[in-house]
Amino acid sequence: MNQGFFSQYKGLRKEIYILFFGRVVTNLGSMVWPMLTLILSQKMGLDATSISIVTVSAGLLMVPANLIGGRLADRCNKKWVIVGGDTVSVICYIICSAIPLGWGSVILMLAAAVCQSMENPSYNALIADLSTTEHRDKAYSLQYLGANLGLVLSPTLSGMLFKNYLWLSFLISGIAIGMSTILIASKIKDITPERDTSEAGIYQQAQENTSLKTILSENKIIIIFMLGMALYYTAYQQYNFLMPLEMGVVHGENGAVLFGTVSSLNCIVVVLFTPVITRILAGKGDITKLLSGQFLVGIGYVIFLLFLGHIPVYYLAMLLFTWGEICSTIGEGPYLSKRIPSSHRGRLNGFSSVLAFAVQSVCQLTVGRLYDKGGSLAAWTAVFIILAAAICLIFVLLFRDKKHYPKLY
Repeated sequence: MNQGFFSQYKGLRKEIYILFFGRVVTNLGSMVWPMLTLILSQKMGLDATSISIVTVSAGLLMVPANLIGGRLADRCNKKWVIVGGDTVSVICYIICSAIPLGWGSVILMLAAAVCQSMENPSYNALIADLSTTEHRDKAYSLQYLGANLGLVLSPTLSGMLFKNYLWLSFLISGIAIGMSTILIASKIKDITPERDTSEAGIYQQAQENTSLKTILSENKIIIIFMLGMALYYTAYQQYNFLMPLEMGVVHGENGAVLFGTVSSLNCIVVVLFTPVITRILAGKGDITKLLSGQFLVGIGYVIFLLFLGHIPVYYLAMLLFTWGEICSTIGEGPYLSKRIPSSHRGRLNGFSSVLAFAVQSVCQLTVGRLYDKGGSLAAWTAVFIILAAAICLIFVLLFRDKKHYPKLY
């Protein structure tokens, strides 16, 4: 990879780079949450249905968290919302490292996840605030790259620690998130939003006295987008649910280590290919990026299932899956932020998360029950139907978006 791929990230605001480094440090310690399925199944003995119930219960807590977080993002200082949420997460993980693993640990993990969900609308809105329409694709791409730079080693390390030193994973997570919190709190001084005077920026003009309901009624196509992405993420999250379950069944305790190395490959591929794919797709529309990503994720799952038990093929499947993840990610954030008023970014991000939770909860419970009652084939069939529905909805955007937002074309 040559320097040209990284030079595309030049010219962004200083605060964007600080948030990038914050993402790197935070995700150096993201060692525990990706292993939740294996903690619940192998450490606590839960079946797939019970794990689904825990996952959905966590999502229920995140509904008010996202709604409150969205309102805080639009009404309060976004920087301090992020710092506050991270501080609580640090405390939860450090306590987890000091107590025996059990339901108390799970509750603290969920509390940390809820706080980080509450800060997500602020984080997403802040990236949009600090970048113009012209540079937003690169700003979101850089944050995604930073998140995965931090994740390169943590899944493999957590897989190695999983059997005998899980407590150390909690401690490392708490320390790393704490370092990121100090960095953001001390180094980000100016979060004044960029003024976008381009023609395309007309859709982002603030509408302070307009309700969220009115914004959505005037932009119904945004609801189609949100629903399509909710279905896509339902299929995508099987990477952390059905895939480790399948590896555990086929490979036993070695499934945790295998899943950790596959997850690390996911992050390595993101780090290596995000600048490349961002540059390659620079002239393509956000919807094209979304569709490309969804198709590649589906192909990755197909290869994983066709060659289940053949370890080398897992890494080929993950390569294709990750290419799809990159395409989807660099299309999603810019698509939404370019089409909504800046005054409602936090609330719309929060609403999008709640809608995604509602869709994912129903689908995830269904997938978990199908896995327990009908086996692997039934569960994966449901996943592919969900992914196909997501692709169909994004195809609708492909034909309708230009009519609704002509100045973006």
